Amino acid sequence: MADEPLVLGIETSCDETGVGIVRGTTLLADAVASSVDTHARFGGVVPEIASRAHLEAMVPTIERALKTAGISARDLDGIAVTAGPGLAGALLVGVSAAKAYAYALNKPLYGVNHLASHICVDQLEHGPLPEPTMALLVSGGHSSLLLAPDITADVRPMGATIDDAAGEAFDKIARVLDLGFPGGPVIDRLAKEGDPTAIAFPRGLSGSRDPAYDFSFSGLKTAVARWIEAKRNAGEEVPVRDVAASFQEAVVDVLTRKAVRACKDEGVDHLMIGGGVAANSRLRALAQERCEKAGIRLRVPRPGLCTDNGAMVAALGAEMVARNRPASDLDLSADSSLPVTDPHVPGTHGHAHDHDHDHVHEISKENLYP
Repeated sequence: MADEPLVLGIETSCDETGVGIVRGTTLLADAVASSVDTHARFGGVVPEIASRAHLEAMVPTIERALKTAGISARDLDGIAVTAGPGLAGALLVGVSAAKAYAYALNKPLYGVNHLASHICVDQLEHGPLPEPTMALLVSGGHSSLLLAPDITADVRPMGATIDDAAGEAFDKIARVLDLGFPGGPVIDRLAKEGDPTAIAFPRGLSGSRDPAYDFSFSGLKTAVARWIEAKRNAGEEVPVRDVAASFQEAVVDVLTRKAVRACKDEGVDHLMIGGGVAANSRLRALAQERCEKAGIRLRVPRPGLCTDNGAMVAALGAEMVARNRPASDLDLSADSSLPVTDPHVPGTHGHAHDHDHDHVHEISKENLYP
């Protein structure tokens, strides 16, 4: 069992209810129920709506995953769940479901970190992660450079965004251009028909005195919005495709340059890119180009595994079981700001956290059932 653990993973950190089942590093099922369309009319994710959607989707999505994998829940060696970071109410739905299944089936429970899961998912496509792994994680909520000597126990932050995440910037610029939500896919599509050199948008934190591995996209976002506003005020037509291409180029230029630099500085010959923005075609192409030039091997999972999914949580859970990491207690709580330095939340085998835990649940009950 220990070398090829069969694990079910539950992911509810944002607006995707993801349930994945893996055996070792083999993906057996990846079921996703998304509430993105419900949020689109608000121009962003509404936490309350996301939580309710997870509640409705949870059991059917788990049943769909078990059916696809052709297994019974009793066959599982463990249940893994995203314990954080993410939206508090949304996380609690997943954590509560995982605890219920683990308790009912008498299986070990593993509360894992969302960001570490995004790195671990690459094992399902390209085999075991090299150690250490350098990972660039870019999504709507995160832009981080991480060094992972051991994905189950040792993940070190190299750099992070000091303001907006890359995906957030894509969404905001799409809103200014009236392109709808989410912004990433539509900007990627339009950028293919635009000129990435048409407009010289700023590259945040790229000066010699700036932090080597940190990111900033707030200034870029403001510069693009102002440029569009000036065109509109002058009564001129906004060249949407050129704006999309030039903006996208500014983002991926900085991301790839800093990631390759971190690999060189740390003597790591692999770069893994994950998170929702890793589905961006220009980010993949430029990363490939720069990694080849630097003699670095690039690993990027297929787009479906880059966005939030249950498979990534199951992958990290399976790794926890394989490496005999301690399971979490059944009083596991969701932590919306769980640091990436905690790849998983091991059990305390005591009840020191009962008070905090109850407090979190009381607040969430009010949020979920007003």
